[in-house]
Amino acid sequence: MAVKRFILSGGGTGGHIYPAIAIANELKFRFPDCEILFVGAKDKMEMQKVPQAGYKIKGLWIAGIQRKLTLDNALLPVKMIDSLFKARKIVRQFKPDVVIGTGGFASGPLLKAASFLGVPTVIQEQNSFPGITNKWLSKKADAICVAYDNLDRFFPASKIVFTGNPVRQDLINVSGKRDEAVAHFGLNPNKKTLLVLGGSLGSRRINQLIAKELAWLLAQDVQIIWQCGKLYYEEYRHYGDDKQVQVLSFIDRMDLVYAAADVVISRSGASSVSELCIVGKPVLFIPSPNVAEDHQTKNAQAIVDKDGALLLKEIQLDTQFQNVFADLITNEGKQQKLSENIKKLAKANATNDIVEEIIKLIK
Repeated sequence: MAVKRFILSGGGTGGHIYPAIAIANELKFRFPDCEILFVGAKDKMEMQKVPQAGYKIKGLWIAGIQRKLTLDNALLPVKMIDSLFKARKIVRQFKPDVVIGTGGFASGPLLKAASFLGVPTVIQEQNSFPGITNKWLSKKADAICVAYDNLDRFFPASKIVFTGNPVRQDLINVSGKRDEAVAHFGLNPNKKTLLVLGGSLGSRRINQLIAKELAWLLAQDVQIIWQCGKLYYEEYRHYGDDKQVQVLSFIDRMDLVYAAADVVISRSGASSVSELCIVGKPVLFIPSPNVAEDHQTKNAQAIVDKDGALLLKEIQLDTQFQNVFADLITNEGKQQKLSENIKKLAKANATNDIVEEIIKLIK
């Protein structure tokens, strides 16, 4: 049987990268001899994270539109043309059976080039509101795997497959890793652990909140694992001088940090929401308002509507945070109810279902 070849592209943030890696891992499990290549944007985090996961990656000279007038914006047409030519060359040389895009700037020219050359393409859309790249690609895509209802507003209905979002398989059974997690992070097993997640790049507003409320939080008798993000690490690392606080720029062992957590404060990017459903932890979502169509609020609200999480908007933090968090951390009945309800919304087979759609397209 001929060796199968797949190209995947997803980048810019962990929310695009890790779904692509999860899909690649499942493809490798199904086809141990297959060849997999990633295509990303030069200088973005996928150029480090993908090789760390054991896959080859090639970079395109591509970037998104900036909100203000910049040289990068002026160069955008040049970058797009250059990336389309390079993407076409990559596709011709690698000869993939299927090309898969999980969002991010590089997936645009790659999937466009693949469609032009007659290679089947699959889009995996994580959010309740699609990004501009996936909307642009959808008309030529062969299948569009989604995690939210009503996306036929943006995509051709005949191509939509409801699969849920892919998650790392090591998150499926974190409940049995509690002791290992406590040892790994050097935690006090008799204290509750608060996990703070600002997304792969970090969240300025959540970091400001935790810094402002840190003394009050510690007075609630919690220990804190605070993922502040690479961009903010130097600014906030000194808070880790307190032995009850660990400030991390990035967390590699997400399975262990979820296993350690009793309560989570998190942004509500699609991948974070999907992971939190899988691990079933009580969570307070603080959506980023700085995203297209406020889709993080929509992501979180879909969970809140099923009594699976709590939600505070950024404008509510100064007046309501202490009351909401104090009620959560002291009310074990509420914690248990939120955990049970969010777990009901998990799509544990999402990665498998997406790969099934990819396999259908192999000629």
